[in-house]
Amino acid sequence: MNRTGLLVALAVAVVVGLVFAIDPRLDLQISALFFDPVTKSFGGSYQPAMTRAREVAEWLITAIAALAFVSLAGKLLWPRGRLPLRGGAAVFLLLSLALGPGILANALLKDHWGRVRPIDVAEFGGAGRFTPWWDPRGACRANCSFIGGEPSGAFWTFAPAALTPPQWRPLAYAAALAFGAGVGTLRIAAGAHFFTDVAFAGVFMFLTAWTLYGLIFRWRLTRLTDEAIEEALIRAGEALRRAARRLAGRTGGKS
Repeated sequence: MNRTGLLVALAVAVVVGLVFAIDPRLDLQISALFFDPVTKSFGGSYQPAMTRAREVAEWLITAIAALAFVSLAGKLLWPRGRLPLRGGAAVFLLLSLALGPGILANALLKDHWGRVRPIDVAEFGGAGRFTPWWDPRGACRANCSFIGGEPSGAFWTFAPAALTPPQWRPLAYAAALAFGAGVGTLRIAAGAHFFTDVAFAGVFMFLTAWTLYGLIFRWRLTRLTDEAIEEALIRAGEALRRAARRLAGRTGGKS
């Protein structure tokens, strides 16, 4: 995750932000490509193939997160054991997942940025008012359109892509981008999100991963080596084991 990636992400944010601020109805025009005016429904709403694709995407994200969680929990329970991921990688993945899709996307934006989803706006048969991406004053009260939640989870895979060997990293980033765009397209086709909801999900998840990667692995003032993180986890794990033995001893004495 170098400066080139940061510049590309910022350029995408500026271009998409300006273009869709100047002409907000571009979002409606893109969503209209998937809307059937005869049935007054979005083509991707109930198609089994799209539902299965969403489930596969969810399982893939869960599997990556589970690998990181098992590695971190295992290091605490078996401090000297060999685990699938090193401590630094596990911490980076779990923190980026919690801060990106968890807090930024779902807790902060989706519950406070009142943009109504495409399926609920008047232009597509709903009762809500369309608002551009930059306007948080829509009528939605919770779980709103901006930014895309499932696309955020899919674009989170920028984080594991950053941990791949350098020679594979460009391909891994391309795969993460394609994965996020694919999930985003499914959600646009279902009338669940506008294009800008997906585009900014990608930008924000990349920036979250880029910042955490710098804090943990790159920037001199905050950088932590894998060895330092491993040692901290080992100390924490051994402290937990000592506490558990003391508690077990007290419990045994009372019985």
